[in-house]
Amino acid sequence: MTKMTIVQAICDGMRVALKTDPSVIVLGEDVGKNGGVFRATDGLWEEFGDERVIDTPLAEAGIVGTSIGLAVNGFRPVAEIQFMGFIYPAFEQIVTHAARLRTRTQGVFPASLVIRAPYGGGIRAPELHCDSTESLFVHIPGLKVVVPSTPSDAKGLLLAAIKDPDPVIFLEPMRIYRSVKEEVPEGWFEVPLGKARRVREGDDLSVFAWGAMVPIAEKAAREWEQKGVSCDVIDLRTLYPLDEETIIESIKKTGRAVIVHEAPKTAGLGAELIALIQEHAFLYLEAPIARVTGYDAPVPMFALEDHFLPGVERVSQAIGQVASF
Repeated sequence: MTKMTIVQAICDGMRVALKTDPSVIVLGEDVGKNGGVFRATDGLWEEFGDERVIDTPLAEAGIVGTSIGLAVNGFRPVAEIQFMGFIYPAFEQIVTHAARLRTRTQGVFPASLVIRAPYGGGIRAPELHCDSTESLFVHIPGLKVVVPSTPSDAKGLLLAAIKDPDPVIFLEPMRIYRSVKEEVPEGWFEVPLGKARRVREGDDLSVFAWGAMVPIAEKAAREWEQKGVSCDVIDLRTLYPLDEETIIESIKKTGRAVIVHEAPKTAGLGAELIALIQEHAFLYLEAPIARVTGYDAPVPMFALEDHFLPGVERVSQAIGQVASF
């Protein structure tokens, strides 16, 4: 095993996939010689050449459209969109074609492609570089949506996504790209899509989070553990399909929940989680479910960014309110 950051683990995952499977192709803006805007593809162009690691024009619809064509013809493209806020020109290709291809052709044509996109705030980037609009893609039948929060998960989930027969939106939390290192297995290994990870075991309250909000939720949970409240912290990892079994099992154990995401509150994935819990575990609830989220506004410029994003203080306050209800 080797210690890696999340961005290093993602790069290593693509390297392993390129070595293992000749049908894998990496493409996107500056992914080749430059190694990507965050260096997530650093060294791949030198190792595998410009027929497998391809610099594209600045045209997101073209990147995704090309990836769909490659997938139809038996390749497994891994497309990079430099920032999630740049993905909207490709939204029509994703929704109208990638997500519907297998259904439209009754399974005749494959649609195995991965669309990687750094997302979320906390890096002092300008407008459209910090969006967290994962719920747009969770709402689209035919897509899978994945968000890692640790280096090991980043590599294992990416390799599982590359192998998956469906198109996968793979969102990478920029805020924690390089904030932590951990041991990551070498070679090919997979973390199953659709399975959540229990970060901390607890009996008093469930905390659900994903991406860069997982370490925030974990830190708030540690603070409350010192006060006698034990939190069951769940990293969803896959936003679609959700691991409903783990979510409901946790609620039945604790009877209380806090949901944390940096996306805007209205129609965010937190609302879907609340509906899921209401449908399957309503009689187990002992308190209203709390959401700690971003605000219903565009991500602000630098001076207000820390106020906009959920932090330990806001999460801790929500835990206290739900635990004492």
